[in-house]
Order: sequence, then C-alpha cells, then structure tokens
Amino acid sequence: MSGRRGIAEILAAARARLDRVAAEDLATEMAAGALVVDTRPAEQRERDGVLPGAKVIDRNVLEWRLDPASPNRIPEAAYDRRVIIVCNEGFSSSLAAVTLREIGVARATDLAGGFQAWMRLTRG
Repeated sequence: MSGRRGIAEILAAARARLDRVAAEDLATEMAAGALVVDTRPAEQRERDGVLPGAKVIDRNVLEWRLDPASPNRIPEAAYDRRVIIVCNEGFSSSLAAVTLREIGVARATDLAGGFQAWMRLTRG
C-alpha cells in the first residue's frame, strides 16, 4: 500500500525540521529565556523527579496551551518564543515540537534524549 509511512520515517522527517537541544545546552537555553515544557506523565515525574524551571503541560492539551491564538493558551505562549518540549526519552517531544511549528511557534524544538538524557547529565 503506497502512501504509508512507518513511525520511524515520520520521526526522522520531524527531527529533520528541528534544531534539537542537547542536554548540556538546556541550562543556557533556559537562561536565554526559552520556555521549557515537560510533557511527561505524572507517574514518570513522580518516579524520576521534576525538571527545575520547566512548565508541566499534559501532552494531550499541549497545542491548545501553546497556540497563541487559542482561548486556552497559557500566558507564556507566543509565536516568537523559544519553546523546548521535553518528554521522557525524546521521541514524542520531536513530534510535538513539529506540530507546534505547524501552528506557527516557529522556534519550537525538543530536548534530544529527553528527561533521561538530562538526568544522566546532571545526576551522573
């Protein structure tokens, strides 16, 4: 069946559109004003801990909260804001960041390796 793409191909295409952030660069991005959004489920946050300075937004409402034109947006939502999406391992965050770019949040991206990469870096 032509026209079908597997998730690996879709993910690769999404990542080709992003300037992904390495875990070692996250603090610099935050200091420069990036909005870091943690989309991990509560269970993962409880198990592994929080990402200091990140705003927690459930994945199922992410686009509505970060679309500057949405009546359900958060105050920080802006088309020109640097937004870095963080999931557990950096897979769903890539897809979410591309969706935000399609909404018009042109500087949306994600954290390569997700929270786990950041945790390995900071906690050894």
